[in-house]
Amino acid sequence: TRFGTRISTRFSMGQLQYTVCANGRLKLFGDCGMQTVDDNGFIQLWPTTMLHRQIANSDAANKALIAHIMQTESSRDDMTVDYLSENLFSVSDPVVDWLKACVNKSVFDYLKQHAIDYEVDWQLQAWANVNRNGDYHNLHNHPYCYLSGTYYVQVPQQYNTDGRSDLNPGAISFYDPRPQANMGAIKGDGQIDPEYRVLPVPGLMLLWPSFLHHMVHPNLSDELRISVSFNVILNRKDSYLPI
Repeated sequence: TRFGTRISTRFSMGQLQYTVCANGRLKLFGDCGMQTVDDNGFIQLWPTTMLHRQIANSDAANKALIAHIMQTESSRDDMTVDYLSENLFSVSDPVVDWLKACVNKSVFDYLKQHAIDYEVDWQLQAWANVNRNGDYHNLHNHPYCYLSGTYYVQVPQQYNTDGRSDLNPGAISFYDPRPQANMGAIKGDGQIDPEYRVLPVPGLMLLWPSFLHHMVHPNLSDELRISVSFNVILNRKDSYLPI
C-alpha cells in the first residue's frame, strides 16, 4: 500500500514507469516523483501549492496580538529586522498559543493536501513584523525551511498613492519559481503571469513552500501593518526519504 492505494500492475514506457492502481488510475514514477495521470492522460508536474485561508472569528485574538506585539516592540526596537534572535511561539501567552495552534492546523492540512499520509515532525519559528509608513521587504525566500507563512494581524484601511495606479501598497507578491516559464505563453495560458499578488486583510493566513521568492510592497499609510511570519522546519527522519 502506498498513499492508501492498492498497487496492481507496473509497466515502463521509455524512461518513465507507470503503475495501474486498483481504481484504474495511472501513477507516474520518474525523476519528477509520483504524479497522478487523470482520465484524459494529463499530468500536473512540479506543482507549487499555496494555502490562502481566512481564520474565522479572529477579531478578538487580533486585538490581543496587537497589544502583545506592540508591548514587545517597546522594549525591542529591532524586533522586525532581528527576527532570528527570538521565537515568538516560545512565549507562554494564550493568544500566542491560539495562533500557534492555527498554524499547526494549517501545516497539517497542507501536508494532507499533498497526500503525505505518514507522520511528519516539525518545529515552528515565528516573529512579528511591524511595518510603518515606507517600510517594505525585499525579494527573498527562506532557505533551510520546508514551509513558510504569514498571518495578518492588522492592515491599513487606506493608502496614499497620490493617484498612481502602478503602486501596490500593502500587497505581497509571489513569483513563479521556474525562470522564464511564461516566455511562450499565449492568452488563457496559466503560465502567462509570473507574479501572484495578494492584498491581505486581518485574519488571513498564507502558507507556501519556503523556496518560493516573494516580496512585500511598501506600506504607504500612517497606519501600522502588523503581521506574524513563521517558518516550518522539519525534524529530519530517514522515513522522509523518497524511495
